[in-house]
Parts: sequence; structure tokens; C-alpha cells
Amino acid sequence: MAYSPITIKTAVDGEELKPGHAVVRLGRGPRENMARPALDPLFRSVGISFGSRTIAVVLTGMLNDGAAGLADVKRCGGITVFQNPADAVAADMPLGALQTSDVDYRSPLSGMAELLVRLSREEAGPVIGIPEDIRSEVAIALGRRSDPEIISHFSDPVALSCPACGGVLNEIRRTPPLRFRCQVGHAYTAEALASRQEGAADEAVRVALRIMEERATLTEKMAAEARNSGHDAAAASYERRAIESRAYADVLRDAIKDL
Repeated sequence: MAYSPITIKTAVDGEELKPGHAVVRLGRGPRENMARPALDPLFRSVGISFGSRTIAVVLTGMLNDGAAGLADVKRCGGITVFQNPADAVAADMPLGALQTSDVDYRSPLSGMAELLVRLSREEAGPVIGIPEDIRSEVAIALGRRSDPEIISHFSDPVALSCPACGGVLNEIRRTPPLRFRCQVGHAYTAEALASRQEGAADEAVRVALRIMEERATLTEKMAAEARNSGHDAAAASYERRAIESRAYADVLRDAIKDL
């Protein structure tokens, strides 16, 4: 059983935060980087709640979830920390943090606890205004209204579609990292979107391969039936179509190897 010296509980809307207590609230809003909960909206939520008293940490992980949220914590006046990529099991997330913003501290995992204890004892920086675009994205993550008018305040439509709902994606104006959000609210970094599209392309090619192979099998059977019935011209036509389908299937099979 895990043990913590602080009290941890599910948050209640409007509840006042108390010293020595940690609360967690899970929104039912759209997924971000194909996940819910996700690190970026978590960081934004803490940033708008605590401002300069926020300490956000990115550790080992794949892709670059957390990079955008870490940059937003900086915009809220908070402190940002990331694990040394050379020390990480999966360096993608720490590298993403490094490439996205001017992170305050880099630490190996072995020294992370000591660093965080020291930072938590230091006086917080000056209070600064929370950007409205960050507040809007937190509201979307919590499941509040998201529509073209709201999205247009911090993004612009681009010729890309959302892999989750098929809607138009909008490019978030503040970068890096390059990010997109659809009018329903699904959000992606460019890396996460590219990864999702690669998977969709692979699946589409495999479906096309199955259809071509089934078409070839069907037309071969139709050719055999026509020849047995003495319809040689029809049989020859079906055989040509079967050969073409087998050729297309071979092309698709080779394409899968390169995906």
C-alpha cells in the first residue's frame, strides 16, 4: 500500500485548498495527445491555480506530452524542471521540454528529490497575470463549451483533419511546440498528430490489402465458374481482373514494409 504524509482526496468543485492536502479532479473534456488525463492540461490547470508557486516536472516518457504545458507554466510565472535526457529511460519527453521553452532546472533522477525539496522551500516569484488563452484551454479540458468562436481566440484553421472526430484542426498561435486543436476540442502536438496519422495510414493500407486479396479470390472463383459453364470470354475477363487485383495486392504489401 502506498503511503504519503499528506492527505490526498478527490476534489469537490469550489472546495478551498488547504496546506498538507492534495486534491485531484478529472475532467470529462476532449482528449489531448490521444489521452485523458494528460500532462499538458494538468500543467496548465496547476499553472492558472498557483501561478508563481507552481513547480512543474517532466520525467521520462515517449513523444512530447508535457512540453506545451511546461511552457504554459512558465507563462504563468511558475518554475519548470525536467529530467536529464541522458538519465531517462525514454528521452522524448525531457528533450521535448528542452526544445520547447527555457526550462529553469535540469536534474538527473538521483538528484530530483533534493532539488524539489529545496525549490519548495524557496520564496515564490512575483505574481503575474494569467493569459486568457491558457484559461480557455483549461476550461476545454474540463469539458466546458468549445466551439469555433472560442477556438479562434488563440488558433487559426489549417488544412488538416482531426484523427479523432474528422473535424477541422486549428493551429495554436503560441509555439513551440507546434500544436493543433479541433473545434470539438481534441488537441495534439505535431509529434503526437504525426504518430497518430502514421498508425491510421498503416491501418488504411492493410484494409486496402485485405480488400484486394478478397477481390482477387472472388474473381478467381467467378472465372472458374464461368469456364465450367462454357463462358470462356467471361472467364478470361474475370481472370484478367484477378491478376490485376493480385498485382495491386503485391504493391500494397510492399508499401506496408515501408510504413
